[in-house]
Amino acid sequence: MTRQYSRFPDEGILSIFIILPNRKRTTYKLPSIPFSKFIPRNKKGQDEIETMQENIQDICYKLGNKIQEVIVCPIYANLPPDQQTKIFEPTPKNARKVVLATNIAETSITIDGIVYVIDPGYVKENVYNPRSGMESLVVTQCSQASANQRAGRAGRVGPGKCFRLFTKWAYFNELPQSTTPEIQRTNLESVVLVLMSLGINDLLNFDFMDPPPTETIVRSLEHLYALGALNDRGELTKLGRQMAEFPANPMFSKAIIASDMYGCVEEVLSIIAMLGEASSLFYRPKDKKLHADKAREAFTRPGGDHLSLLEIWNEWVDTEFSQAWAAENFLQYKSLCRARDVRDQLSRLCDRVGVKLSSAGTQENGVVNIQKSITSGFFANTARLTRNGESYRTVKTSQTVYIHPSSVLYKKKPKWILYHELVLTSKEFMRNCMAIQPPWLMEVSPHFYKQKDLDNAGGVPEKKEKANKILAS
Repeated sequence: MTRQYSRFPDEGILSIFIILPNRKRTTYKLPSIPFSKFIPRNKKGQDEIETMQENIQDICYKLGNKIQEVIVCPIYANLPPDQQTKIFEPTPKNARKVVLATNIAETSITIDGIVYVIDPGYVKENVYNPRSGMESLVVTQCSQASANQRAGRAGRVGPGKCFRLFTKWAYFNELPQSTTPEIQRTNLESVVLVLMSLGINDLLNFDFMDPPPTETIVRSLEHLYALGALNDRGELTKLGRQMAEFPANPMFSKAIIASDMYGCVEEVLSIIAMLGEASSLFYRPKDKKLHADKAREAFTRPGGDHLSLLEIWNEWVDTEFSQAWAAENFLQYKSLCRARDVRDQLSRLCDRVGVKLSSAGTQENGVVNIQKSITSGFFANTARLTRNGESYRTVKTSQTVYIHPSSVLYKKKPKWILYHELVLTSKEFMRNCMAIQPPWLMEVSPHFYKQKDLDNAGGVPEKKEKANKILAS
């Protein structure tokens, strides 16, 4: 396998070359189009691949009989399994297969018959900011190790060639030798809780193989203290030991334990299991967008995304976990199955920590109790609508955030909202949102919120508000 580097630094634009497998080896240089490859599994990566697929198909259509048939096969995490398997099908005679892949094809799978690999030299890494509690996808140069893995996809069963869209000098002088360890760019609350349950209390001086930022550890300890997992001396509480039994985010664990008091454990387990698959749950094919959107709207329930996910779960259970039902409603069957497996595991662990399985059923305040249980774990992730009616401001940090367009609350804009996570893409978005009432925050977390925090959240600070009233009079 040989590697060929660009003569000049690439600026993100790729000229696609279709090499015809005939005697003359004719090469047609096609117009330059945007190209993204080996990017993390996310919605934007899917859109970029689909756009590139359309561009290639349009160009091939214009060239007509001048070139042989080109079969374009995309591969990304949200693609339905029956379409993912197309990349492994044998290439027809007198045709050329083009695989457009995210970095799922870097190490996770091996496709036979790949002779050429085009590597743009970039990757999107998920980076966690402990100060804002926000995750963001950052476009950065891939490491030398990743570049070598990509090159290794070519010529697995014969001679191959890797076209690198960066210079040889950049490879040896700009690309880091290895990818940044995930422990240095992720939320560590679960890791900290597990280590403390094992008796490791001095985390700042713990001998990590790849030491994470000190600020991330400190923020994790602060949040665990707010959740009630740690006492004033920084030691695990009884609640903390219960939370450590669940292999999940501590906020999920706290919500499960709180749901025992509200009598809705079954519903909260279902919501938490579905939240883990929410980003890959729906499939929206380009040729059936309207049908997919209508199917998604049918699951919408008042209150937000959490209750809508619960509705999806309940309907799937009623169909006895039907794969046909999932396909009819443009739902990823594998994602649903993963959610079922996670729920079963969490359900089995409830008995170990003394949480009795209960259901809200037809309780008068059943929905409210479910919402209060979720709020018990995610009380720190709350925001209030600002006066302009467009954005929100987080209650504790006064950070301006927005509801993600995929949320069922995107157009409704409730005054108070709870969110699962903050993600920075084009804006600071809140994903998986649920409408709440301010008194719930005082009920489930009186140690974290004061009435003054709730009165001033999303509005003008108290002193400025008084000054404005004086000026107005």
